[in-house]
Amino acid sequence: MVSSDRQSFSLVEMTSTVESPPQLLPVTPTTLYALFGATVDLLVEQQIRAQLWLKLPPGQIWRSEIERYHVTGLCEGVYGFHVGQNSKLSAAGERSLKLPVSSKLQREYFLLVLSPSFNILVLAHRRHHQRQKIRTGSDLSGSLRANKPSRVEKKDSLISVCSWQPQVVEQVLEGIHQEIIAVTTKNAAKKTNASAQAITQLLANWDELFAIAPSPPLELIECLFTYQIQRQDRLLRRASAGAIARLQQRNQELGNSVGQKDELLGSACQEMRTPLTNMKTALSLLNSPHLKPPQRLRYLQMLHTECDRQNSVINGLLELVQINRTPKHTPLQPVRLSEIVPGVVSTYQPLAQEKGIMLAYTVPEQLPPVLCLNSWLKQIAINLLHNSIKFTPNGGQVWVRARQISDRVMLEFRDTGMGIAERDIPKVFDLFYHTRPTADDSYGAGLGLTVVKELLERCGGSIAVKSKLGEGSTFTVTLATSPVTPQSASS
Repeated sequence: MVSSDRQSFSLVEMTSTVESPPQLLPVTPTTLYALFGATVDLLVEQQIRAQLWLKLPPGQIWRSEIERYHVTGLCEGVYGFHVGQNSKLSAAGERSLKLPVSSKLQREYFLLVLSPSFNILVLAHRRHHQRQKIRTGSDLSGSLRANKPSRVEKKDSLISVCSWQPQVVEQVLEGIHQEIIAVTTKNAAKKTNASAQAITQLLANWDELFAIAPSPPLELIECLFTYQIQRQDRLLRRASAGAIARLQQRNQELGNSVGQKDELLGSACQEMRTPLTNMKTALSLLNSPHLKPPQRLRYLQMLHTECDRQNSVINGLLELVQINRTPKHTPLQPVRLSEIVPGVVSTYQPLAQEKGIMLAYTVPEQLPPVLCLNSWLKQIAINLLHNSIKFTPNGGQVWVRARQISDRVMLEFRDTGMGIAERDIPKVFDLFYHTRPTADDSYGAGLGLTVVKELLERCGGSIAVKSKLGEGSTFTVTLATSPVTPQSASS
């Protein structure tokens, strides 16, 4: 019999009161799902007519097993307990009681099969010390598709009972009976007429509707055992295949990363070899006793230029290394262009004036902030403005302009410089790519635009190039607008 204290009501506890109690086994939600499915497999494959009592975890993946049996026409009745919103997820043909239940029954899930020839009980109890709920249908189906356990499933989160002993089934069914009587009596005034009549009729015909059958024959137990093994094997194979796929993907990513680092190292060595060779040549020539002053000056200038080039390569490499060390999910911040662009432009004004270049900017104060980091946005502006001035001849013009289009902010760097050949435009962001020398025959490191693209990818932005040889270039940066609260970078 059930204790008069409804707070102590627990089906699992009731199974331990019989003469030969079933063994309690720790299981995961996936194993419980496999056991539910194996029980339905038995009913469907063996064409067994039965009534079902159930209380399932929320989610369609659990109810789909019951619906699979219902559509066969073999199901003679489905009776379900529900808690809160779970009542909206009733299986097909289910006579839902929609009753509030005791706190312990809220932590229990069960499938009780009552047929004329045998009964089967699958019962699980979520242990009291674990605050996590069993995964919902969407959680479990997602885990099965992804082939990986959830945080909850990394330990045995449930205590399970599987039994076909008549005395165990009778005890659990009596507990369900007493629970319905207790709750119905307590909430009689709240029930609608139709609901009250249905429950009254159910209780009046209880013994006739839910007779206890003898133990099943060994053949059926063998079938259930076989179906359970098949289910577990499919889940294990799926999980193994998923683990192998994830491992292969990770290995591929590591291989690509190593390959990229090898490529970077090779390119860096090749890029640094040329200035070192030129410096060595200049030093050798400076040792000549017959060197004239103009020649000496030219070789000293060569050393100065190649040292600058070497320094540019090193600084560019350090920037790339720093970017790659930054986590891909670095929290982004709202940054205002009006707080970054004017300072960068003023820094380059002396260089522009020295070359006779007109340098101007337009950044409206009312522009919304963009998603980025202050240091990243500043580096992007510095690299692009440096390029514009570097490749614009004396007397040219450089403009920096910002504007908003929908939920994006466009930052445009336009110059009247040398321009880029159409065939070279797709390559300008490649590592160490040089389009052409400047007017003073000096090359850059070929890393500035690579750094710009890397930073923009980290903050979800993009960059586009329009250029024509002899007429100039326009680099347009696109950034997402940002709310006041920080956001996280996408992977």
